[in-house]
Amino acid sequence: MKEKIEKAIEHIEKSDKVSPEDKPLIIQKLKEWREEDNAINDIAIRFENWWMEVEPIFAEMGLV
Repeated sequence: MKEKIEKAIEHIEKSDKVSPEDKPLIIQKLKEWREEDNAINDIAIRFENWWMEVEPIFAEMGLV
């Protein structure tokens, strides 16, 4: 699990799709989760909640 979180951190650091303001916050949270046993559940729930918020936006743009 820690390896997957490390890959996610690297991907976010290189990504141009994540705003520079959000990158440090996301990376900080991922580093915290990397040390937690229930990290995968927390990440999955947070991304699911995020998707529920942004999916209508993507749908309006015709991307979903």
